[in-house]
Amino acid sequence: MILQAVFIYFGLPYFSNNALQFSKGLAAFTVVSINTGAYMAESVRGGILSIDPGQTEGAKAIGMTHFQTMLYVILPQALRNIMPQIGNNLIINIKDTAVMFIIGYTEFFAAHRAVVGANYLYFPSATIEMIGYLLLTVVCSDILRYVEHRMDGEDSYKLVQADQLTLTAGTYTYPGKTDCRGDDKNKRGRWHG
Repeated sequence: MILQAVFIYFGLPYFSNNALQFSKGLAAFTVVSINTGAYMAESVRGGILSIDPGQTEGAKAIGMTHFQTMLYVILPQALRNIMPQIGNNLIINIKDTAVMFIIGYTEFFAAHRAVVGANYLYFPSATIEMIGYLLLTVVCSDILRYVEHRMDGEDSYKLVQADQLTLTAGTYTYPGKTDCRGDDKNKRGRWHG
């Protein structure tokens, strides 16, 4: 990220005769976005591929278009699968912004360096910075944990032990029950009565 920041902020204006000149904030945002985008694209791809192909087949069987299938069936399930990775990338980005001091962007670490340069008290300033980063990551972790918990749904599910329609439809196999000819229907497969 340091090399990318230096290249985007200092290198692009040099090679383009100042035609491509970024502000410090825009350069920092671009570098963090490029790095995060690469990781997030792979996370989203993995989340989509983790969904059972039967979900797509079922959606197409009821007449959904590809867009509807992705929007209403696949992506909600994929989002639930990739939510931990999204949170991990957010926390990594909070810490990775510290390297943007290399282009002079004033963020948390750059503020710490400015304080140290003004009063030569490195340890107290570093302690405050450490506590600040810890608070940011803990708060983000708690928020993401809450969001994941909300996405899980209710904890009290009532599981259906047996489908009453199946019991009355003649398709349910009772152990040891014989058909009208006296054959064990479990040996022959489904009883057609």
